[in-house]
Amino acid sequence: MANGSVVMPMGTAVLPTPSNKYSFYNLFAPVESSVYKLQLSSGVKGHPSRIIASTEDGSVRLFSPVTEATLTIIYPMPTFQRFIGRKFTDPFVQQELTDFPKPYKVEQGKNGEILIKVQYLEGEQQFTPEQMMAALLTKLKQISEAGLKTKVVDVVVSVPTFFTDIERRAMLNSCEVAGLNCMKVMNDSTAAALGYGIYKQDLPAETEKAKNVAIVAFHKTKLKVLATNFDPCLGGRNFDKILADYFQQDFKERYKVDAGKNMKARLRLETECERLKKLMSANTQSIPINIECFMDDKDVTGRMDRTQFEELSAGLLQRIETVFQTLLENSKMSTSDLAAVEIVGGSSRVPSIKSLVQKVFGIEPSTTLNADEAVARGCSLQNAILNPTFRVRDFSINDAQPYSITLSWQATMEEDSSMELFPKYHMIPMSKVLTFYRTEPFQLEAKYTHKNDVPIPDTNIGKFQVSKIEKPKNEDSAKVKVKVRVNQNGIFTVNSATLSETIEQEEQDTKAEEQSMDVDAEKKQAEEEGKTPEGEQKPEVNGETEMQTDQPETPEKTDNDEKKEENAAGDKKSEKKSEEKKKKKVKKIDLPIEAFVPEMSKKEINDLVEKENQMIMADKLEKERADAKNAVEEYVYDMRDKLSEAYEPFVKEADREKFSKLLSETEDWLYEEGDDQKKQVYLDKLTQLKNIGIPIKDRYDEFHFRFIAFED
Repeated sequence: MANGSVVMPMGTAVLPTPSNKYSFYNLFAPVESSVYKLQLSSGVKGHPSRIIASTEDGSVRLFSPVTEATLTIIYPMPTFQRFIGRKFTDPFVQQELTDFPKPYKVEQGKNGEILIKVQYLEGEQQFTPEQMMAALLTKLKQISEAGLKTKVVDVVVSVPTFFTDIERRAMLNSCEVAGLNCMKVMNDSTAAALGYGIYKQDLPAETEKAKNVAIVAFHKTKLKVLATNFDPCLGGRNFDKILADYFQQDFKERYKVDAGKNMKARLRLETECERLKKLMSANTQSIPINIECFMDDKDVTGRMDRTQFEELSAGLLQRIETVFQTLLENSKMSTSDLAAVEIVGGSSRVPSIKSLVQKVFGIEPSTTLNADEAVARGCSLQNAILNPTFRVRDFSINDAQPYSITLSWQATMEEDSSMELFPKYHMIPMSKVLTFYRTEPFQLEAKYTHKNDVPIPDTNIGKFQVSKIEKPKNEDSAKVKVKVRVNQNGIFTVNSATLSETIEQEEQDTKAEEQSMDVDAEKKQAEEEGKTPEGEQKPEVNGETEMQTDQPETPEKTDNDEKKEENAAGDKKSEKKSEEKKKKKVKKIDLPIEAFVPEMSKKEINDLVEKENQMIMADKLEKERADAKNAVEEYVYDMRDKLSEAYEPFVKEADREKFSKLLSETEDWLYEEGDDQKKQVYLDKLTQLKNIGIPIKDRYDEFHFRFIAFED
């Protein structure tokens, strides 16, 4: 139930996980040894651009949804992050659209992608969720740069633990479109664990028994995630929906109004229900809900207490309890092994959820972390750890792979055709090296092992083609070593493929040099072979276990018969020809790998980067236009007040009345035909007013400065 987050270098922005209804943001900056919280900038007053406004509660509105109510209300863009990396026909997407209707239109693209239709500047446009995320990251980047007075480039992005390979790749693509270098895609629960553990002073040493906090093992300088569990379709908004559905039916019966047929009314109802939920978490008595002019100019009211709310939420609470119990079972631990249970996220404040934690884990939940900012702070610390600019306490992180990954290939002879490389909860990042014997190019296919465990319909991760393999001259097949890895982003990759070719070389050498050359050959051979990085495993393929290094072989030496030569003086000398030595040498050849994975191509990313830059420029022009309009409005109000007060003695009455009339006409013009004009029109209007107002101001200033000059 922790929030997802996007972390800027020296700045963090919290993004909502699919559990949340709207987008709420906090910005943080690691400054020296502490984490500094930044404030969101205020929005642009005037015509809506991509970022509409920042309200008092911190919500940022992205674009304008295209709805029937657009002219009367501008909504935030909720939960578009749930669609990132997915197809329109994905059952997960269809369920989301059915259970939680959006105040914007969602359509299917030509290639099955999701397109969100929004009102942008002067018309409707369609954007993919990845573009929406890139636009959001761009805005957060601008806010961070304005607050920190420095350029933001490196970021750490936090995502829900259940995000799959394709969703994580999509998030990386969005970062690239936004011009950000993503240093790490971090699981939100791991980020919260980092924020919890790095400040703890009572953690055991590495040689001692770990301190387990459901379910992460902590030592003084590291943490290890033991198990994770989740329900991707369950979160705080589900409780809001239950309340909204209840009152929607109640108001329909008592007031004859149906909020289900009016998006504006439904969103207002959900907002009030969220507020009601928070109040019931802190109070046991009945809490009222009142909405003025709800529909058809009718005011509606209702009441609910915590007991009734828990009865309505019984099904959701049972699902949460199942998640907790499964987590404990998967970790293979008992409640006696746990030292504490830390809970974060907005819904952690609900008393019934706290009771479930204590019921399942046998420990009263701890709330030492800030429930809303825990993930953001943890990610900010991770950014500081990865960034050499900061000096941070040494603290290593071993995350867990949430899904099992299997690698398959076309089998030859009697070898297996697949292998489970990374079981569920396998430590990441981690690399493994496999050895294949092939005479031609071959393909590897990675997929999630258990379809029911993964919240996406397609379990395929990608295909990887290893090319340019030829049969050796003196061997039956080529020896190919393939290195696969689940990196720190939780993404599966085939890092490299190397062909080992044994060749024989003949050299003329003397016996005196043989020993030293053999030693040099062994050293060179060891350098060429290298060693497997610590922690890597090398599974057997085709029944052969790969060695770390291949020892050089020295062939037997052969002696040539001595040749006798006679010179003119009749002297005879016998010479022994240098011994001919054959030496085997292993040659390493890097093979090309072509990856077929569901991510944007370089061309697609470059096209989106160009579009993003165009929109950034359009946003800049829109802000300048809005600023010019606001400057006219501000001058009208300021000058009109001063004409009747401070400036009154310095202008003739007829001129003052004429100028006041012009100011009033300008004000009316601003709210009518001048509401949406070009920047230059506002600049010209301001110049016209200042040509009249500046002489009056100059006379006022001269009068007051004259007395100051005489006194000096």
